Amino acid sequence: MQSAVPLRPSVGPAWRVMWNSRCGNVGGNFGWHHGAVPAPPSDAATNWREGGHVIVCGLGGVGLRTVEALRSSGVAVVVVDDDPDLRLARVVEGWGVEHIARSAHLGDGLSEAGLDRAAAVVCAATDEILALETALRVRELRADVRIVVQMANPSVGRALERVSGPGGVLDVASLAAPSFVEACLRRPAHKLELGGVDFAVVQTEVAPDAVGNDTFRGHFGSLAPVAIMPADGAPMARCPGRDHPLGPGDRVAVLGTVAELQRAGIDHRTAAGIGPSSVGFFRQLGRRIAIASTTSSKALPLVVGGLVALLVVSTLVLHATYIDPSTGGHLSLLASLYFTVETVATVGFGDYSFAHHSAAMEIYAIVLILVGVTLVSTAFALFTNILVSRRIEQSLGRRRVPGMAGHVIVIGLGAVGISVVEGLLAEGRRVVVVERDDRNRYLSRARALGVPVVIADATQRQTHSMVNLADASAVAVLTSRDLTNIETGLAVRESLGERWDDVPVVLRVFDRNLAQMMERSFGFRHVRSTSALAAPWFVGAALGLDVLGTFYVDQQPFLVASLTVAPGGGLQGLAMEDLSARTRVIALSRSNPAGAFEHPPRRGTRFAGGDRAYLLGPYEELLRVLRRDQRPTVPGG
Repeated sequence: MQSAVPLRPSVGPAWRVMWNSRCGNVGGNFGWHHGAVPAPPSDAATNWREGGHVIVCGLGGVGLRTVEALRSSGVAVVVVDDDPDLRLARVVEGWGVEHIARSAHLGDGLSEAGLDRAAAVVCAATDEILALETALRVRELRADVRIVVQMANPSVGRALERVSGPGGVLDVASLAAPSFVEACLRRPAHKLELGGVDFAVVQTEVAPDAVGNDTFRGHFGSLAPVAIMPADGAPMARCPGRDHPLGPGDRVAVLGTVAELQRAGIDHRTAAGIGPSSVGFFRQLGRRIAIASTTSSKALPLVVGGLVALLVVSTLVLHATYIDPSTGGHLSLLASLYFTVETVATVGFGDYSFAHHSAAMEIYAIVLILVGVTLVSTAFALFTNILVSRRIEQSLGRRRVPGMAGHVIVIGLGAVGISVVEGLLAEGRRVVVVERDDRNRYLSRARALGVPVVIADATQRQTHSMVNLADASAVAVLTSRDLTNIETGLAVRESLGERWDDVPVVLRVFDRNLAQMMERSFGFRHVRSTSALAAPWFVGAALGLDVLGTFYVDQQPFLVASLTVAPGGGLQGLAMEDLSARTRVIALSRSNPAGAFEHPPRRGTRFAGGDRAYLLGPYEELLRVLRRDQRPTVPGG
């Protein structure tokens, strides 16, 4: 009897042939590094059946980035996903990572992936109910395995953390949002608190007329170099030594305590100037008139103009022809205007009257009253319509903000968008949100925060006028679709014109290679991937590395983390100078009775079991340090 034909494609040779013929080699499209191609499969990746591996359940977004991070760090990994994006599955298979097309939340895929021998399970399904079910299933099947779960719902997350353990439930939006906030604020520094001591990473530039040694040490003394960006466009040097050469115009990111930076004369403040908070009165008035002329009845300017013309003409006519019975003379211009207004308004105080004048004057009075009442009534009706329309527009999210300046425009109100809005508000910034979907689940939350929300298409120039893009200090484009973000970013660039170089436009893009090409071709300087920002936290939680923060220098992400040196592990007895050249040990909290906090540790300083080490560097380097610590020390090695 023949077996049933599977509903979903397998990951076997036939699937390979089909995708090779259709798509070619797409594996490089998701590289984490700039221009990097994933390394050939390592023994760690292919020998996951020996145990100690990590199971990643769910291949979308964070799942793919987590696999890539584990893979590049030499960690054995296997993927379980019964309904993957075929392109992503093709990429993972190209890396030599086995993909099991079985269900994780039902348990059969977990068993096939070797749950009984695994070191950790990462539940990264984009559907949170599947991630929840998978995490609970893992805990039922094995009580001692480390679990990391992607979960945005705070209530469910708190309950799940009691099952998965502290630090096991992570929200991608809250992890990625600080990087978007920093880019919008153009912060010159990134603050760190390590062991109760305040540190900061500050970007500065070597002055063209700087004198002294031509090395980092000669310019910055005992401060630690995080990155050096040469003025000639050469590649960035990550965590170089203090004797690395420097030249005029080179940009550097330096690390030190707040006190050390102050002594070196480096500004460690974390926020750039916010600029003006409002538009001048006359400029704002002009904008409001322009808005009224475009959004309300275009008849209003004509009616108002006709009314003004009627008043002027009638004032001149009465001044020239009306004889005041009480004085026998002509009315003054002011009295003529007064008589015209009371006639048009039909108030008739009795001080002036057409009753004892010629028939021509009485006919003129009839025409004046009829035309005047018509124009006044129409003007009031149109003006009332403006007020009502503005109230309706505000309630429907179609309001305008012509009087705001120095604000940040957030486009896209998803989980990441609302987290960025809250982060900007916490920094004291004014925010305007643009969202296309009037049924968005976060609209009420944004309005409760007092944030103006405009329901409109952010690719349209009219929308840019509505949110006063011309006076904005930053724009964050954060929808969940790459193409929409790119289209919106290009439209914003066109609207900004000459201000393009002065206003940071931060784009959320999933594909790292696409982000690099956009930077090179279109001049975007702040392109971020939420998955790339969050993946180190997931990997660190899975492997036991305590991630403390992430930040960018140019387009290179850096990780700040801590680990406790395992007694008998691979780091015990190791000197600082024997670590990777691209890993910076910021400080050590000693495990001895004195509990000394050593900063900066000397090159010859050695790790001891139980020490808490604070590390900085590219994420893959820190993961290698962690892996090295998890290997036991070889006697005599």
